[in-house]
Parts: sequence; structure tokens; C-alpha cells
Amino acid sequence: MDAQEHGARAGDAGRSAPLPVLIATCVSTLVVNANTSAVSILLPAISEDTGTSLDVLQWAVTGYSLVGAAVIVTSGALGDVFGRRLVFLGGLGLFIASCVLIALSSSGAGVIAGRAIQGASGATILACGMSLLSVSSSGDGQVRAVTLWGGASAVGAAAGPLVGGVLVDGTGWQGLFWIDAAIALACVPVTLRGVAESRDPGRSRSIDFAGTVLVAAVLAPALLALSEGADWGWTSARVLGCFAIALAAGVGFVAVERRVEAPLIDLRLLKDRVLIGATVGILLSAGVINGLMYLVSLYFQNPATLALSPFEAGLATLPATVGLIAVTPLVPRLVQRLGIGPVIAAGFAAATVGCALLVFVEGDWKYGAFVLPLVLMAAGLGLVNGPASSASTSTVSPDDVGAASGISNMARYIGAAAFTAAVATVNTTVGESRRSAGEGTAQALAAGLSGACLLLAIASGAGMLLSALAVRARRRRAGPGAYGAAAASHAHTVPVAAPAGDE
Repeated sequence: MDAQEHGARAGDAGRSAPLPVLIATCVSTLVVNANTSAVSILLPAISEDTGTSLDVLQWAVTGYSLVGAAVIVTSGALGDVFGRRLVFLGGLGLFIASCVLIALSSSGAGVIAGRAIQGASGATILACGMSLLSVSSSGDGQVRAVTLWGGASAVGAAAGPLVGGVLVDGTGWQGLFWIDAAIALACVPVTLRGVAESRDPGRSRSIDFAGTVLVAAVLAPALLALSEGADWGWTSARVLGCFAIALAAGVGFVAVERRVEAPLIDLRLLKDRVLIGATVGILLSAGVINGLMYLVSLYFQNPATLALSPFEAGLATLPATVGLIAVTPLVPRLVQRLGIGPVIAAGFAAATVGCALLVFVEGDWKYGAFVLPLVLMAAGLGLVNGPASSASTSTVSPDDVGAASGISNMARYIGAAAFTAAVATVNTTVGESRRSAGEGTAQALAAGLSGACLLLAIASGAGMLLSALAVRARRRRAGPGAYGAAAASHAHTVPVAAPAGDE
């Protein structure tokens, strides 16, 4: 893309996305993110209703992200080849089916299976929805569409715990999934009647299904080992076997990616220091925020600690959402003034402080003590998300922007899955150890939360150091596309080319 073309796309009014496209994509992403953010709030009620332990139901969260990581790039490729509208509709159908499966489930296994299917459907809806927006608009019209899409995503993430909490008390935990299925179903006729089909005729028709399977083969045993290592023994044959399978699958993945025509991950791009630094930032930020929100959602509802109702627990997570949303409009201006590296480092520093404060949690803490740490964590990671999302695509060639975006999107899912599994293990292991030592339930639960937050604080601190080293900390002009990237980046990486004159 030359400078003149970029200027036309970034500065001209361009084409606005048709209203049916906006409705279908924004409403669907709102529902997907509301569903995702509500699940942790629902877990205690699901556990009580199905008789499944919370340790097992953790897979309803990690399984979603695991499958999402495996299919996020493939679903976009399928849309490019076979039609973005067609694959988007397939994602909606799969999402509806998964909601029905979960709502009808009387066992934890059914819920976990349904959530794994939702991981595939959610990734497909996000990837193809963004593609539909991109091909139906241009210039400032595209920026407005992406910003609206990001806003809908943020609203969904904020509303999910509240709506889920209300529905648990009013209709049972199944109510959320019935309502989500109905809303997704309403998007189907809007898409059929108002969204034009589009494809990428220049793209290879080769789809890297082997890479998709191997990504899952790397993540599944690794997460299983992280989740069960404390019970099985970290040097047991089962744990070592899981890691061996993951390592073998990783070697196989690299071999496959070097040979296929259209790889899931273009290994050549992994030599780009800025892309790697940004992707590390995305992985760590997604991991920290998902891990912490999982922990506090359960801690707030435990009868031995704060004993909040599901609705109250959803309300209690609002400071984190507000902190994340509040910093979003500030991000492009801060990047323009300070540069990408310093903004990311500052964001991770704030998140590190927030997580570190929770290391000192005690069993008698009241809710007010959690507010500042939650705000610091979320606001800090809000500073990370936009710049890292933009940086991950802004230094590669125009032909590689989509591939770079795919790498960072996959990293977002991997971070959420891996950190949720890791903090759940630390939380349970430390808590049970303290209970075995004779401590009270409240203090043991606080100790578990403290240990998990120490892990998250270390991860945030590592993000601050690694991002400062790996991302070029020079001033970069923030074009209009940066606002859309900042708005949407907590759920999806928005491809942003470097402004004319930048490298």
C-alpha cells in the first residue's frame, strides 16, 4: 500500500458500512462477549445445579479459549475462500446450537462441551464479522464501523456479568444461554437479507486444517497438565506425558507450517521483533485480565468470604470494566505523545501494582479493598491493548497485515486459556494446603487468591520489561485507525498499517 492510498483510506470519508452489516456484526459480537464474560459469574450456580466441582468447571472457561485459539485464523481463512457471509452464518448457527446444548445440560460435561463449541463459534463470529465490516466500508467510514464494533464488544463484556447475575436469580443460569440463542437467531435473517457475500479471489484455496489440529494438540495436553499437575504430581508420568505430547505436537506444527501453501502462522513473521514484542504483550494482558476476573468472580461469591449473590458479584466487577473503557479514548493520544513502548510499559506497571496489592489479601477484607486493585489492573491493561494491537500489524508489509493480525488474535486466546488454568491450579493448591495446615476457610481462600495474584503480578512485571525491550519505544503518529484498534483490541486485533512515513 503506497502513502497516497493509505492517506485516502485513513483521511477520506470513504464508504460507510451498510446498516444491516453493522447490526449483524455488532449485535453478534456484543452477545458473544456478554456470554463469555458472564460464564465465570455463573459457575457457582452451575456447580450447585449439576453437582460438578468448580475445579472441573474451570474447563468451561479454558476449553472455550483453547478451541478459539485453534480456529480463529482458520475461520477467517474459510471466510476468505468460501464466503465471509456464509461462514459468519455458520458461526451464528454453531453459537445457537452451543447455547441450546448448554441450557439443556444436566451435567458439567455437557456445559464444558457446549463451551468448547462456543469457542469455535465465537472465534468465527469475531473473525468473519470484522472481515465483513472491513470489506463493506473504507476510510473514515471503516474507522467508525470498527469503533462501533469495538464499543459493542466492550458493552457486551461489561453487561455480561450483570445480566448473568440477574438471570441466575430470576430464571436460573440457563436463562442467559436461551436469551443469547434467541438474539443470535435474530441476527440470521438480518445477515441473509442485508449482508452481501464477499470472498478473496486472490487468496490460495488451501486451508491449513493440519495446523489447526496441531494447535489444539499443543494446548490441550499442556493445559491438562497445568490443571491437574498438583494432584497428579508435577514429575508424574501423566504430567510428563502431557508435556511430551504438547512438545511433539509443537514440533509437528513447525514442520507443517514450513510446508503448507497457506500456513496458519507464517513463521517468517516471527523474526519481526516488534510483532513478537506486541504479541507477548497481547498474550500476557489477555492472560492477566482473564485470570484475575475468573478468580475474583468465584471469590466474591464464596459463602466463606464476601458471600455476594451472582448479581452483586457481577456488579462488583464493574470497576474493572469501567477502568478498561475509560482509558480507551486516551490511548491514541498517549501513543502519539509518548510512543508505543512507554505506553505499554506504563500499562503493565499499573497492572503489576494492581495485582501486587491483591497479594496482601486477607480473609476479612471487605469489597472496598478490591476496588483500587481492579481499577489499576484493568486501566493498565487497557493502556496495553490498543498500542499492542496496533503495533502487531503496523510494521509488517501490507501483504502480511492479515497474517500478523492472526498471530496476535491467537495469542489473545492462548493467554486467556493458559493463565486461567494456571491461576486456578495455584488458587486451589495453596488454599487446600492452608486448610490442611488448620487455617480457617476464609483465610485459606484468601491465601489461594494471594498466591494466584502473585503469579499474575510476576506476569505483568515481565510484560513491562519484555515490551519495553521488544517494542520500539519511539514516537509514532497515531492515525484514525488507531482509535478503532484501541476500541476493539480487547477482543480482537484490528489490522492497522503504519502511517505514511513510519517504518
